[in-house]
Amino acid sequence: QVHLVESGGGSVQAGGSLRLSCLASGLSYSMVCMGWFRQAPGKEREGVAGFYTGYGTPFYGDSAKGRFTISHDHANNTLYLQMNSLKPEDTAMYYCAAVDYLVLSQWSRASAYKFWGQGTQVTVSS
Repeated sequence: QVHLVESGGGSVQAGGSLRLSCLASGLSYSMVCMGWFRQAPGKEREGVAGFYTGYGTPFYGDSAKGRFTISHDHANNTLYLQMNSLKPEDTAMYYCAAVDYLVLSQWSRASAYKFWGQGTQVTVSS
């Protein structure tokens, strides 16, 4: 059974940084796509960044480019999201997701992911 557990959220001031972690267990695929999504109240779930663990290839949404970095520690089955230069509009619940196979161009499509974590809250104050 697959479990994804996020951690690292919190409250920071604008311009600050946070590092989110997603510990994955039960994933036995050689080729896995993992992603970070976020959802603010009243808004749709948004793809922030994705990572193909087999290729080591990262993908970023427009809101993340230049500020966030996604990485994966294969030995520890952990996905990270380093978030720098945080803005109040980054405030949201952040979720980790995984799926065994995904067309690269669909990495930001939330409905394509099979497994989800419970989320970790990020709050950025101005």
